[in-house]
Order: sequence, then structure tokens, then C-alpha cells
Amino acid sequence: MKNRKHKSDLAILFATLGLMALGLIVIYAIGPMRANVLNSTYGTEYDSNYFFFGQLRAVILSLIAFFAAFKWIPYRYVKKYAKALLIVALALCGLLWILSMMHSNLAKCELGECRWFQFGPVSFQPAEFLKLAMVVYLADFMARKREEGNLGKLREFWLPLAIVSGLSLFLVVIAEGDLGTGVALISIIFGMLLIAGVPARQYLVMLALVLAVAVGAVVTSSHRMERVDAWLATMSGSETSDSTYHIENAILAIGTGGLFGVGIGNSVQATGYLPESINDSIFAILGETFGFIGLFIIILIFAVILFRILKVAQSTQASDEQLFITGVFSWMLAQVIVNIMAMTGLVPVTGITLPLLSYGGTSMVFLAYALGLVLQLSCYTSREVITNEDISSGGRLGRAYHSSRRRSS
Repeated sequence: MKNRKHKSDLAILFATLGLMALGLIVIYAIGPMRANVLNSTYGTEYDSNYFFFGQLRAVILSLIAFFAAFKWIPYRYVKKYAKALLIVALALCGLLWILSMMHSNLAKCELGECRWFQFGPVSFQPAEFLKLAMVVYLADFMARKREEGNLGKLREFWLPLAIVSGLSLFLVVIAEGDLGTGVALISIIFGMLLIAGVPARQYLVMLALVLAVAVGAVVTSSHRMERVDAWLATMSGSETSDSTYHIENAILAIGTGGLFGVGIGNSVQATGYLPESINDSIFAILGETFGFIGLFIIILIFAVILFRILKVAQSTQASDEQLFITGVFSWMLAQVIVNIMAMTGLVPVTGITLPLLSYGGTSMVFLAYALGLVLQLSCYTSREVITNEDISSGGRLGRAYHSSRRRSS
């Protein structure tokens, strides 16, 4: 097997671009409705095209990040600064926490939680940067520990991992109150641990410990318990209340769409009934707009991206690159599954965006950059090389040729 540069995975490329374009179209249709709701409720003065131009700016920046990672910035350079990236990401999250406690204008807060830096008209969410930094750092860290033979050792492996992971989760879940990002970080960590090959017993013990801490974080938070109670009430068919409003309207939106949807621009829920219609709830709006068939196609596109990412990881020989790709897979899979399950009432609402479709620049830019790196690495997956001996054997040549075609697709 040899790693030579070859054609990139075009399925990842076109599926990513397709989802970005679809999100832009939907935001163009429902953005004016969102602006009207905010203007009438909070007295703001958003232009009818404010959210469309915001999404357009996010898509342009994401495309720049995507192709910069794909074509211009080799993964080895990113890996070289893995520790620095993590330190900067943690420092930014910590700075945001301090600024929020000081009630600084640089900290943007919504619904009592401060998760963004605000620089004039531009906002930035450091937790999204932290996701990327964690994937890059953990890929390098776990690969080195595996090569050193220290994988699974308490002092050399678990202690530094616990410090980094614990600090990250504290700054995101406790300081910023962002449980959705916490879920994504936990998925990244355990997805990469699984591929790294830590002993199964240690893996299960750590998973149980983290789940216990997560349950404690929910039980000790009145806001999170309200979401759990609302979910349980919805599942049991209890009477409608303020706490069940979000889930019930999300399910209503999907049900209203029927088989083929009400069409672009005809959403009723986006006019003010469904909270966060352009962000966390966009899957429900997509269901109302495009119906069951449309949602099936959208889920299928996500499945194609995730499957192809796994194929790239499977064909990658370098340990750190394989771990990085697995981290990106875990990151995207967690957000897709949790968002869809929340909007269909299968889990409590957690406040997590649907990748590449929800409104918001920071989330899309950093995920697009990560996908660009995956696409770059897909050009260097292992391929069988045909030798003179293979040429003399027709059957062997056919098998090698088809294997090469599969690995380079």
C-alpha cells in the first residue's frame, strides 16, 4: 500500500456545498419573518434581509475556510500548532467568562447565557473554535501516547486528558451554560478514545463517570431540569404548557409539512410560533417546508458525508490523521443526531445547531475548516500500486485496478 496524492473525495465536497446552499435558500425565505418577530417583540429594527446577508457572509467565510484547509494549509502545519491552538481556545473561553461576570459590552448574552464576543456588528463564539482545537490537539496527543506505549496509563495519559477535558467542559457547560457544545465535546473525546484503542474496561469506566457527571450537571440546574420535565411531559402526552411549547411546535411544524411540504416561503411556524426558527429549530422548519421526502433527502446527504468521512479514516495510515478524521466525524455526528432527535421529541431540547444549515457564522466556519482538512487528507489515502507482476496476471490486475478506483473515489 502506498500514499500518493490522488483525487479528493468529491462526495464530501459536493454534499457540503449542497447543504450550505440549501441553508442559504431557507434563511432567505424565513429571515424576514424572523426579523419581523424580533422587531415586534423586542423593538429592534432589523432589516428584512438582515439574516439572509448574515448567512451569506457566513457561507462566504466558510467557503474560504473550507478551501483554505483543502488546498492551501497542509494538515501537518495545523498539527504543529495543536497545543497552541488549544491554549488560545481555552484562553478565549476563559476571557469571555471573565468579561461576562464584569458585564462588559464585549460579552454578548442571550437568555441569561453569555456565549459570544461582540465586536460591533460581528460576533464570535469561542466554544466553536474550542471544538476544532480539541480535535487537533487530541489527535496529536493520543497518537503520540500510542507510539510511546503510554496509552491508558494513569499519569502519562489519563491525567493530562482529564485536565484538558475537564477544563474545556467547565468553561463551556458551567461558565457559558452551553450543554449542547458540551455534548459535542464529549462525543469528540470518546469517539477518538475508541479509535485510539484504550483498554475496553478503562473506556467503559470513564464513560460511566462522565455520564454520572452529566446527569449531576442536569439535576443541579433548574433550567436544564425544566427542559427534561418538558420532554417527559411531551412524551407522556400531558397538557400543553409553556415548558412544552418549543417541542410541541417543532413536532407540529414537521407534521404540517406532510409528505412534500408547504413550499419555500410558506412556513407558518417561522412567523413567530416556533422559537429559534433559523437556529436550533431549523430542522423542524425544513420539515414544514419540504415535507418528509425533503427531510429524508437532507438526512441522506448528512449520511453520505459521515459515511465518506469514515471511509477516509479507514483508508488513512497515519495514526494522528486517522484520529483527527474520527474527531471530525464524532463532532458532526453528535450535532446532527442531537439536533434531529430534539426537534422530533426523542431527547430534551439542548440548544445545538444543525451543521451547515442553521444560521450562525462561527459554527459553520470552523466545521467547514475541519471538513476541508478531511478533504485534504482524502487525497492521501492508501492505494494499491500495480507492479509488473500484477500486469502479467490479468485477474490480479483487475482486482488491483478496481480496488484503486474504490479507494480514490
